[in-house]
Amino acid sequence: MLAIFHKASANPPEELHSPASRTGSNKPKLPEETLKEFLSRQPNNTFSMTFGDAAVLAYVRPENPYSKHQRLFCGWDDIYCLFLGSLNNLCALNKQYGLCRRSNEAAFVIEAYKTLRDRGPYPADQVVKDLDGSFAFVVYDSKAGTVFAALGSDGEEKLYWGMAADGSVVICDDKEVIKAGCAKSYAPFPSGCMFHSEGGLMSFEHPMHRMKAMPRVDSEGVMCGANFKVDVYTRVNSIPRRGSEANWMDWDSQEQQ
Repeated sequence: MLAIFHKASANPPEELHSPASRTGSNKPKLPEETLKEFLSRQPNNTFSMTFGDAAVLAYVRPENPYSKHQRLFCGWDDIYCLFLGSLNNLCALNKQYGLCRRSNEAAFVIEAYKTLRDRGPYPADQVVKDLDGSFAFVVYDSKAGTVFAALGSDGEEKLYWGMAADGSVVICDDKEVIKAGCAKSYAPFPSGCMFHSEGGLMSFEHPMHRMKAMPRVDSEGVMCGANFKVDVYTRVNSIPRRGSEANWMDWDSQEQQ
């Protein structure tokens, strides 16, 4: 899958950018060039959607729809989800959220996002932590202009993110595509973590600890985009709730501490 978001919508961590991307021989590409590269790999089996200058979503249709490493795309009510992997407790989750038991993982993630956005009964880290399985997903709320992404902690699914030539955020499961599109300004998306464009990056396994950017150097000794890990020595004092707004739309309060 491939998701590209304008920097104004995604608000990426500054540590994703590597100065070597500007001075090295390989330069980051513009979003349209990265999209073209992604689509060219399987031109007859790839789907994409463009949302003006704000976002691009693309995915490759699965060859085996019954594989546990499935790829899904779903959208309704101006919310779109790219999903990789599978959830072992999908039936129970669908029942909990009042969905048809045949609804797939991407449809469930959209419904969970809508529920938390509009009513916020639970903190987002608890909702994502309740997902049992191997997963990676990206949600784009085109009406609100916000981005939400998460990667499971078991390591079965891989996800990478980086910065394009214009500062846009690129998220992709294909390492070669993101390396070509972002040059040195890319890194693995941290497992067991979730990212929201308004609240930043946090661990859903250890939500009371801050995330720490770790310098990353490639085999040539060149500084790349940083890895992000849980800082076990620094805790967030609290994750305040404010009624219906206490959900995955409201992590900005942590950044102010």
